Amino acid sequence: MLNRRRKIRIQTERMILRAPQHSDFRSWVALRKASQGFLTPWEPTWSKDHLSRKGFSNRVYWSHRSLNAGSAMPVFLERRRDGVLLGAITLDNIRRGPAQAGTMGYWIGETFAREGFMSEAIAALAHYAFTTLDLSRIEAACLPENKPSRGVLEKSGFKYEGVAQSYLQIDGRWRNHVLYANLRSDRRGKTDVG
Repeated sequence: MLNRRRKIRIQTERMILRAPQHSDFRSWVALRKASQGFLTPWEPTWSKDHLSRKGFSNRVYWSHRSLNAGSAMPVFLERRRDGVLLGAITLDNIRRGPAQAGTMGYWIGETFAREGFMSEAIAALAHYAFTTLDLSRIEAACLPENKPSRGVLEKSGFKYEGVAQSYLQIDGRWRNHVLYANLRSDRRGKTDVG
């Protein structure tokens, strides 16, 4: 269980993974706007207030409540050398008891894509989830045609498990997603990708 007074701060070679703050608003909006065409084919439709200060404040409040409750771990990816916001990764829907599992989602700004930042973030958050949060399973899903996302999951030790029909609404339509999972003690070999 997360300590309510403990700040989440995971350091990797090139990044700091940390909770979003209200002071991130301008950087977050600039990055999301600059990457909108790159991100929107893969994400749920943005709400009308997605880029507003109020929408961002609600996101920050949700993040802190979720961290305190231990139900999710939403963190921003900050480049260590200059503090630039790169993207975000969230371990959500954390389930305790017999499941000990969570669901991972992520995004990266277009200018930082394909530089290995997301692989580094996924590895760090998975390690934290398995060692500190004591999770046994991390799940992730993406659109079948999102080859970069599938590639980063496979490179990060996630194994293909199948297809979920009408899994999420993307661009206003219910879309099938391919499902991946990473297990704390994974002895499965490479899985066939459908």
